[in-house]
Formats: sequence, C-alpha cells, structure tokens
Amino acid sequence: MKTKLIIPATVMFFFILPFTLFGQVKVTWNYIENQDELKDFFRFEGIQYQNLSFTSKELANKAYQLSVKEIWDGEITNDSIIFSSKAIPIEWMQTVGDTILNLRIVSKLTNENKLKMDFNFLGFSTHRSFDAAHSKHLYSLRPAFGLNMERTEFFEFDEKFYLLVYMLPYEVGTSAQYCTVANSGKDIENWGKEFGIKHYLVFEMIFESI
Repeated sequence: MKTKLIIPATVMFFFILPFTLFGQVKVTWNYIENQDELKDFFRFEGIQYQNLSFTSKELANKAYQLSVKEIWDGEITNDSIIFSSKAIPIEWMQTVGDTILNLRIVSKLTNENKLKMDFNFLGFSTHRSFDAAHSKHLYSLRPAFGLNMERTEFFEFDEKFYLLVYMLPYEVGTSAQYCTVANSGKDIENWGKEFGIKHYLVFEMIFESI
C-alpha cells in the first residue's frame, strides 16, 4: 500500500518542479537552426554569433549587468561595464520585467585589427570595439566553459558569473587549440599565464535585486 502512494507522489514532485532551482537563473546558449545560408555568410565574412537566453521565475524584478575584462599577456588591463540596466533613466526598464531575457551577440575582427561587437537585448543594443592582437589564428567567441555547442548552465543570483570568452587559441606546435583551454578546469582569468595566450576577453553577467 505504501509503495502505491510513493510512486504518484514522486511523479507529482517532478511535474511541479520549477524550471530553475530557487535563487538561480538558467542560461542557455543556442545555435542558429536551419539557416545554412546564413551560417555560410557568417563564415565567409568572419562573423561570429551567439544567441543566449536567461530564464527564471524570479527574473522579472532583477536588474542585470554585462561587463568585460580585457586580458593581455596574462594581466587584466581593463575591467569595464558594457551595459547596466540600473543606469537606464526609465524606472520600469531597470529590471528584466519577465521570466526570460534574450541576448544576441554579433562579433567580427575588422581589417583595422579591432574586435567589433554588437550586444542586442530586447528593444535596444549597444556597441563596443576592442583592440586585437596580431595573430595568424582566429579569435573564437564561445561559452566561458566547455565546447562551443548548445548547452545549459545554472548560476546564482547576486553573484557575477563568467558568460563568454572571445579568445585566441592555445598554440601547441603548429596546432591551435581552443577546447583544450576551455575544458582544462583552470581559472579562466589565468588562461593567459597558464597557456601563453596573448589576448582574450572575458564577459561576465550578474542579475541582482535593486
């Protein structure tokens, strides 16, 4: 008799379980789907694209900030804010206002050796340009940890978390390795020292209560 009661209770528990744990935001990195022509164009033009979504039932009343650290020769040379919703003069726009926030990032290494980036939130965008190192290898924009594929991670509110890196590879002989670095388990801010990476950008995000 007890067994018959336990099974439905377990099923009901998983049925009502929220899509994030309490106090966490779910971050999903998405690929462009079913648009081979667009992928070909991006590849031809050297354009990189990341589509991210942040999801939580507690997200609506949270402010959000995106920042970047520039790391040259293993040293952080600049730490700056790209966007902060709290700086918006319109009060109702200072928080997410929904359970989902989407972010699209388009980037490219220009002929002037600049990393040009567009950060597109719902209804508005901001633009930044960064100096790039002269290298025979390409910069790669990817999730801060793991392979550059569709994936999901959970992060705590009111704490900064690493979101993306825009990086040169780890050079081993004639090979250029990106995933080896991302999967190494090493502290992301020490990749330059650990792997001899000349230059990379580390993007951080935080969701916090006002």
